[in-house]
Amino acid sequence: MRKIITIGESVLDTIYHGNQPSRSFVGGRIANTAAILGTMGLPVAMVSECCDDRVGDIIIDYLTRHHVDVTSIDRYTSGATAMSIIFDNGGKETPVNYGIYPDQRFDVVWPRIDENDILLFGSLYAITEPQRKALFELVNYAVERKAIIIYLPGFQHGINFHIAHVMPAILENLEVSDLVIAHERDLRDVFPGETAQQAYTNHVEFYCNNYLHIHPDLSVTRFDKGGKTMPHPAIGLPTRHMLGWQAGFTAGVIYGLLKNEVTRANIHQLPRATWTDIVTSAQAIAAASANPDHCIDEALAARYATELK
Repeated sequence: MRKIITIGESVLDTIYHGNQPSRSFVGGRIANTAAILGTMGLPVAMVSECCDDRVGDIIIDYLTRHHVDVTSIDRYTSGATAMSIIFDNGGKETPVNYGIYPDQRFDVVWPRIDENDILLFGSLYAITEPQRKALFELVNYAVERKAIIIYLPGFQHGINFHIAHVMPAILENLEVSDLVIAHERDLRDVFPGETAQQAYTNHVEFYCNNYLHIHPDLSVTRFDKGGKTMPHPAIGLPTRHMLGWQAGFTAGVIYGLLKNEVTRANIHQLPRATWTDIVTSAQAIAAASANPDHCIDEALAARYATELK
């Protein structure tokens, strides 16, 4: 079976209401996407880094319990695993990030990548040094191996970030990608003041034909070369569990690519009916993952796995 390689941050999030912590969970869309795919019985590996400490153990245990291969996670010994304290003030989230890293970052073991495997990458790892250099070497290797490349251009909302400083990296990421997926909040962070159509026409289309845009009401628009659009109405209502929803949507897109036997050679010539099936599957898996655990129910995951086989 084709393999899935995910590259992103390993971080533990803790939500505070007022001055009191309410719950902690493994954060990051990419880590949670990997967990959903693993629960569905798909061969998925996580490429990341975390310290060999108790917080790192929590992250590794979470991924392992969801059947994710953690061989390519660098367990450094000098430092502390990243943590994000998120203060929720009536729905407005303010993050404060902590983490101590060694001088040599992202010293990971590269996973095996074969033709038509799927590689998913994004988050701050994809745009900030020093880890971006090692990450992008692996992404370029996947391109050479003719894997399908999916890019999530968003990063943690609410942090102070000078987007102009990393725009060259974002454009370089777009250039190697076969598919880009972003929520409207991501778009506002990366291309402020532009609509989805403007962002696609002005930036994305030049590098990558296929763009899936998630609207605030959870409807989805697919943009194709030449400015063609393909709207998909929302399935279900907006949710407070957006981490699970977006991770589920990304996992669902990957599931749909596998189900429809999409390859690197044909992903840019897919008929509309195939894209409809991919997006519909993604929305359904997203709705099923929009819960406090940010993961799909095991029984439902088993049903999807059976359909894929």
